[in-house]
Amino acid sequence: MSKAGQGDLAADKAEALRLTPVSRETQQRLETFVALLLQWQQKTNLISPATIPNLWTRHVADSLQLIDLAPDAKVWVDFGAGGGFPAIPVACALAERPGAQVHLVESNGKKAAFLREAIRATGVPAVVHQKRIEDCGDSFGDKVDVVSARALAPLKILCDQAFPLIARGAVGLFPKGQDVAAELTEAAKYWRIEAETVPSRTSPEGCIVVVKGLLRLKS
Repeated sequence: MSKAGQGDLAADKAEALRLTPVSRETQQRLETFVALLLQWQQKTNLISPATIPNLWTRHVADSLQLIDLAPDAKVWVDFGAGGGFPAIPVACALAERPGAQVHLVESNGKKAAFLREAIRATGVPAVVHQKRIEDCGDSFGDKVDVVSARALAPLKILCDQAFPLIARGAVGLFPKGQDVAAELTEAAKYWRIEAETVPSRTSPEGCIVVVKGLLRLKS
């Protein structure tokens, strides 16, 4: 990366940490993760190349903001973990919380390999499940506090996938963009959704859909 690029990334990092302040220890883990992601990104497409100059705000802070929506959560499940967002930043922040565990579901072999290396390098309490979401079954234990998914699927499909966990008490945290109203309308054809939308700190047009209850409508 050029010096100009490094400068842009440093300024973006400062803005991200202003938006979502973390401890020094968490910041160090995040720095380790970001350095590893940039290294792997040269060979494996983990995030959109266009977002690299804004990696810290666009991806790291965008992930960290979810924690305040479930401040007491210890066990997270992240569907379609991809390049590690939001799961790895969340795990970095929860690393010193007793009983914390983040489950990353990712079927792509190259991305799953990156996620395992990121967990090893950062030392965070997390585990990768290299399988399809529908094949996970009871892989996550008895108690799940949060199920998340970022840039994975429309809300209707996320409701289908997350229902078994939400029915057992988990809260769904799903970052969405400007099409959220249409996605909520479509999902409401199949589900009675107990949800609220929270404005995103990192994207003026974005929000997080917080799903606290789901009831499947009869066809």
